[in-house]
Amino acid sequence: MKRKVYAELTKWKKNSSGKTALLIDGARRVGKSYIAEEFAKSSYKSYILIDFNQVDDDIRNLFQHYLRDLDTFFMYLSTYYNVKLYEHESLIIFDEVQLFPRARSAIKYLVADGRYDYIETGSLMSIKKNVQDILIPSEERHIQMYPMDFEEFLWALDNDTLMPVIRKQYEADKPMGQILHRKAMDYFRQYMIVGGMPQAVLEYIQTHDFDLVDQVKRDILTLYRADIVKHARGYEMKVESIFDEIPAQLKKHEKKFCFSSLSKDARFRDYEDALFWLNDAMIVNIAYRSSEPNIGLKLTMERLTLKCYMADTGLLISHAFDENGLASEEIYKKLLFDKLEVNNGMIMENIVAQMLTASGHKLYYYSNSSREDKDSRMEIDFLIAKSKISNRHNISPIEVKSGKNYTLSSIHKFMKKYAEQAHIPYVLHTGDYRNENGIVYLPLYMTPLL
Repeated sequence: MKRKVYAELTKWKKNSSGKTALLIDGARRVGKSYIAEEFAKSSYKSYILIDFNQVDDDIRNLFQHYLRDLDTFFMYLSTYYNVKLYEHESLIIFDEVQLFPRARSAIKYLVADGRYDYIETGSLMSIKKNVQDILIPSEERHIQMYPMDFEEFLWALDNDTLMPVIRKQYEADKPMGQILHRKAMDYFRQYMIVGGMPQAVLEYIQTHDFDLVDQVKRDILTLYRADIVKHARGYEMKVESIFDEIPAQLKKHEKKFCFSSLSKDARFRDYEDALFWLNDAMIVNIAYRSSEPNIGLKLTMERLTLKCYMADTGLLISHAFDENGLASEEIYKKLLFDKLEVNNGMIMENIVAQMLTASGHKLYYYSNSSREDKDSRMEIDFLIAKSKISNRHNISPIEVKSGKNYTLSSIHKFMKKYAEQAHIPYVLHTGDYRNENGIVYLPLYMTPLL
């Protein structure tokens, strides 16, 4: 499956010339190992993949005893994997490197040696036990890999013509037109239901059976639970509590995560480590409340007030609709034909969070629950800054609407109260593009272009 991160790998190889290693960070089952190995096959004369999830003590001991004798280190490595290494033409992949931090620390010496290129893949790269007692190499470039985005999903379905048209119409500020819009929304709903986990997408391509796709997604959710038990030792129950609570929190009208739902008198500080674990594992996307929508949203971020989305919307659907351990075919049909009457807003807002994250945006939202001033009382789903910052008009409010009938009182209040700071207001909805009364209405599938 074609992935955009592949271009990043090619760019790294060309620009780095062996002076840095590349660390690909991402959730489990997002395709890190696959893309690293495909890149190795096509871009190098030979490669070795060291999977630290399966490697035995013979290889681990090499990193303990032979880093000061790299000739012997490479000789053993080449012999063990039965792969001939060529200077400047071979790649060594450290797969699931978080399981053996010593190997990550060794990158400093291996890159300085200069004989071969190195790619590391892993998750939970910032968790204390994965960086404890090691020197984080400055020779390491870090990129993040997300579930497949909408365009990659289209590529997987052998459609490489639709997204260029969507992009062209977006840039020209023009609607798609009834036929093309309906076609794009059909594809978008399929993407929303299946999600972007490569195994689920592959199952959908091969079978078009939503029950089988749902089983694949449930296997991934089971894997995540096993990872929580294995790697979140000491606070695994808290991590699992947050993980299980995500759908219920997103179903609420105000989607701010309420920790008191987890246990009586629970506070953010009680669950901070657990939330960080899920975020670092890239299982969730966190949106923080901005207290003042102005230049530098990070400067006005409130760490204690947040919304917690699933990183993949396909997984959210399987996680949320789990009657009898399986999301029924009926649920999927309702989603596909836009007939799901409840919880649709939760799904739409989650997939917007997913697409904004994949496009490089940090997630922020704005809310004010003032009881005294009704003109200040509002809830804005997302805030994004324009790419080129100026003296004013830098922040765009985004509202996500799942139905056809909706009000825009919050966005009107926002534009009035923050007239100096506000840039273009957007409504992401199921309809076609239009620009009306200073508000740009975008079809949901145009979100990645913001």
